Amino acid sequence: MESDQLKKIYRDADRLGMIVMILALPLFGIIYLYHSSGNLPNNLPQYEGFFGGGLLVFSLTILAGQYWIFHQRLKKARLQDLLLEKVTIYAQATKQRFLFLLLASVASSAGLFYSGNPGHIFSFALCLVFFSLAKPSADRISRLLKLKKEDRELVREAARPD
Repeated sequence: MESDQLKKIYRDADRLGMIVMILALPLFGIIYLYHSSGNLPNNLPQYEGFFGGGLLVFSLTILAGQYWIFHQRLKKARLQDLLLEKVTIYAQATKQRFLFLLLASVASSAGLFYSGNPGHIFSFALCLVFFSLAKPSADRISRLLKLKKEDRELVREAARPD
C-alpha cells in the first residue's frame, strides 16, 4: 500500500517537472531565436531601463528564493518519522520549486524579448541548471532526505518504471 502511494507521489512530481520543462524550453527557444535573428519588428516596445533590469532582478531573486524555500521544506521533511510523510513534503516542495522555476523562466523570456539584455540568457541558463537539480530521482530523494537503507529501497522501487 505504501509503495503504491510513494509511486503515485513520485510520478506526480516527475510529471509536473516534465510539463514545466515542455512549457519553458520552447518559449525561451523561440524568443531567443527570434531575438538573435535580428527580425524584430520596429513597433515592439523596448524596455531597456527599469523594466528590463527589474525583470532580471526578479528572475534572479526567484531563483535564489526557490532554492532557499526548497531547503527549508527539506529540513521539515527530515523531522518526520514516517517515510510517506517525508516523501509527501518533498514532493510538495519539488512541485512548488518547479512552479517557481517556471515563473523565473517566463520572466527571463519576457525580459529577453522586451529588453534584449543578455543577462536574461544567463538567468535562463541558471533556470535550466535548477530544473536539472529539481528533477526527482530515487538517489536524489534518498540523499536529500537522508533516508535509512530500507527506506531507500522503498523509494527506489517506487521510482522504477512499471
